Amino acid sequence: MPVQSFAELICFARNNSSFYRDLYAGLPEQVTRLTDLPVVPQADFWRANAPRDNRLLTAPLDEAVVFRSGGTTGSPKFSYYTRTEWREFTTAFGAGLVRAGLKPGHRVADLFYAGDLYASFSFVLDSLHRSPVANVRLPIGGAAPWESTAATLEEFRVQVVAGTPTTLCSLAERLSCAGRTLPDVELLFFGGECLFGDQVPLLRAAFPNAEPRSLGYASVDAGLLGEAVPGDDPRVHRAFIPYTVVEILCDETDRPVEGNGVPGRLIVTDLRRRLMPVLRYPAGDRAEWVDRDAGVFRILGRAEEGVRVGPVSLYTEDVHHVVKAADASGEVTGLQLVVRRWDGRDGLVLRLAVADPGKDHAGLAESVVAALLAQRPLYVTATAAGHVNPLTVEWVRHRDLAVNSRSGKLIRVIDERPHS
Repeated sequence: MPVQSFAELICFARNNSSFYRDLYAGLPEQVTRLTDLPVVPQADFWRANAPRDNRLLTAPLDEAVVFRSGGTTGSPKFSYYTRTEWREFTTAFGAGLVRAGLKPGHRVADLFYAGDLYASFSFVLDSLHRSPVANVRLPIGGAAPWESTAATLEEFRVQVVAGTPTTLCSLAERLSCAGRTLPDVELLFFGGECLFGDQVPLLRAAFPNAEPRSLGYASVDAGLLGEAVPGDDPRVHRAFIPYTVVEILCDETDRPVEGNGVPGRLIVTDLRRRLMPVLRYPAGDRAEWVDRDAGVFRILGRAEEGVRVGPVSLYTEDVHHVVKAADASGEVTGLQLVVRRWDGRDGLVLRLAVADPGKDHAGLAESVVAALLAQRPLYVTATAAGHVNPLTVEWVRHRDLAVNSRSGKLIRVIDERPHS
């Protein structure tokens, strides 16, 4: 399907999706500028996108592939692609893999996770399949025993290993402890989470000849976001023009940032998806332009809509609902998600505001943590595997919650991890 004109896509969404029809009810019949549209309110978007009585999709769910987006298991978020849309999605990303460093004949191991409606394994495998250069694909997955994974990498003299930084580092740690290295590996394609500087020495010890590189920037809900730009900073990506439009919105004005080096929320519009339109959708990350005219930007970390701790994704609205349900007496008056990094691992701190932080809240803390972990069992698994630090609670007064210095608005997610 060719790239659609912006005006035609808006007209199609308004005519066929009751969610977009309601969202755009106050707009003129003809909309010609992207900035005339409101940014999609995520909570309303996902409420409309339920498997039953769906108000977002533009057609009956008769032909599609369905994936689960981030969020708790108590309120899963599903994304839908027609076969044409999925083919175009993975074809465009596959071309980006070449610009990221994939070469003809490369033997590539896919160590992303599959099953339970997760997209990453299938997405990477299909992108490699549709890449414009020949390559050998080894669909190992992220759950295989490390011994068999290492054996396959050695047997096939794999040159590219693709996975999350957590998976790659876990394998590297196992190899190092066993006194083994994999010198044939040339590239470590990472995605799904940030790669931090303190992880690089571990990777180099096990893969002495490999260069860690982003394989690209995409998500199952937002779609294509950016192709990797090789260089010293793996956070730098280039928008997938003309397939998508990337905007960075100013924190204070919610208007598009014009200049380079100004942080803001990253917003995406997909010009090819029709079954589940993505129009000015918050990608969940903060970014800044490196070269706005060329569409090159730097990812700065998660925005307030969501947070990623190691391999675990959480949405702030979901956490709010869990805390509210666990707080039977209504003691909590506010919360923030604080992501920190210590001992070489990410960790999530729930900063909860109460009237008297000095009071013994051990029972409430236990209830909140238990409820959240029950809704997000992947965090339990990641903690047990040593991939993330245990979930903790920090008690403060409401006035101690961090706010925007200019607007006074509560900052819902605070990422204290080093990003340099």
